Amino acid sequence: MIPAHSSTGTVLDSIIEGVIEDMGARKATTSPSRMQQLAAEVSPARDAHAALVGGRDNPAGVGIIAEVKRASPSVGPLSNIESPAELAAQYAAGGAAAISVLTEQRRFNGSLADFDAVRARVDVPLLRKDFTVDEYQIYEARAHDADIVLLIVAALDDAQLRDYLALTHELGMNALVETHTVEEIERAAAVEAPIVGINVRNLKTLEVDTSHYGTLADQLPDAVIRVAESGVKEAQDVAMYAAQGADAVLVGEALVRHGEPSQAITDFRQASRP
Repeated sequence: MIPAHSSTGTVLDSIIEGVIEDMGARKATTSPSRMQQLAAEVSPARDAHAALVGGRDNPAGVGIIAEVKRASPSVGPLSNIESPAELAAQYAAGGAAAISVLTEQRRFNGSLADFDAVRARVDVPLLRKDFTVDEYQIYEARAHDADIVLLIVAALDDAQLRDYLALTHELGMNALVETHTVEEIERAAAVEAPIVGINVRNLKTLEVDTSHYGTLADQLPDAVIRVAESGVKEAQDVAMYAAQGADAVLVGEALVRHGEPSQAITDFRQASRP
């Protein structure tokens, strides 16, 4: 049974409808019990928490979570990305703390094939970037050797958020718990999420307002790893997030459109040095 996600009345709801339908097709091919078996056979996950912790005090600058992202609902097509593996290799060479790979098919043109290609090429922690609404996806992420999963607070009720976070940790992975509002930050704090993303993109309008980051980040407990999401166009944006306490910054569009993504990551980290 698919758990009911919280209704937001936004584009998120329509995305999740497609995610559930596509997942149903995968379940028909690989049953939940078989997926659990496959997840148990994979080598242990890499420690993404260690890769991201201390970013705001790191002399080398904040951690960069570099994203392999072909498209987005707000912009449309971003990049053809002929070789996700090659792009990821450039990210790793630039010093990315982790790499995010979109696997949602309908709005982001992602796939698990992209994820597998990246995993075969790099050994840094990988985030399986998708809309998690069923524990099947968490086992599936681990079966594909993911180290991090995305849990969007707006897409889950309190019980799901708690249970999915616990399952993620049980499987040895970490979760990026994504928030957009003070209320969602309170919910993330209530389940003691160790890594919390603050996405400054409005779910209703898809507009970005980077000024919200500092206000929201101040609501988090000190021990939480803070990840800034959305709004990065240049190095100064990363520096701004770092100045407001971000430990890591997730960057997608600015990197996939950059001619030298490895150098861009280096520049982002240098600009964010304390």
